[in-house]
Amino acid sequence: MKRLVSIIAVVTVLGLTNAWAEGNGVNNSSVRYIKSPRFARPLIEKWVEEYVKTEPGIEFQIVNGSANKENIDLNVVFDNHDNSTNDFSHVVYFGETAVLPITARSSEAARLLEGKHLNSKKLKQLFFLNDDFDEDVKKIKQFDRLVIYSGSNASSVAASFAHNFGEESSSFRGKRISGDDLFLNTALTKDPLGVSFNTLSNIFDLKSRHLKDNISLIGLDLKKDQSASFSDNGSLDDVLAILENGKISEVAIEKVGVSYNQADDVVNQFLQWILDNGIKYNHEYGLLNLDRKEANTQLDKVKSVLTAQK
Repeated sequence: MKRLVSIIAVVTVLGLTNAWAEGNGVNNSSVRYIKSPRFARPLIEKWVEEYVKTEPGIEFQIVNGSANKENIDLNVVFDNHDNSTNDFSHVVYFGETAVLPITARSSEAARLLEGKHLNSKKLKQLFFLNDDFDEDVKKIKQFDRLVIYSGSNASSVAASFAHNFGEESSSFRGKRISGDDLFLNTALTKDPLGVSFNTLSNIFDLKSRHLKDNISLIGLDLKKDQSASFSDNGSLDDVLAILENGKISEVAIEKVGVSYNQADDVVNQFLQWILDNGIKYNHEYGLLNLDRKEANTQLDKVKSVLTAQK
């Protein structure tokens, strides 16, 4: 009888401990769950692959966009106002993504835009609903024939692209595509007049380092020594090098980070590893590096949390 009472007491204590942990945001599971849009997923997979070599007892799983947010420990997010991170208290930034305007290769849209080198004002005219364009920008009639495709959810770079031109994501003309931004590429292949935009890692083949076969870049108004790199014959590495050397007004750049609520030791150690070691894979997977000052700020942020927990 005493033994039975002892077993019941132990079970009760464990149950209360687990209830307290769940109520306080502590993940007792040995698995940590990461949610990421597809453009960053190959990089996240590389991180996990390399990190578990140093911490073999730790397990991370990358979940799809439909996963219950209550089960997510880490979420890959953008630094913009439309993509709310209210469900997460903290963000650690690890790199930047660049967004380029695109269409389908050999499409009617590509033909109509061939030879045009669009500056910021003309790109704004092409992509957005706005009757208040600058008077010095001549209306390009061919734009009226083109169909704009933009993303519609929080993981889309639509807000980042819009903000670069002083617009809101609600101002896009054309059609909205739900789901991951990779579906924007698919929409272009089905509509010969389709035009869109996407991240570098969604439009370049990460192995060949050149554009995917079905993608064409829309010509931008750039310096002569930059134009070749931002053409259909350019390489991902050339584009990364140019953008890290200096920002271009026609190219949207947005910081990318990992958000979380209450990070335990496992999560914090992983975040520090990302900033110490994981960022060296940024270029390989199509992301820009943060400048040195910002990178140090993010690392200090994580280290201060780790110090406070000791």
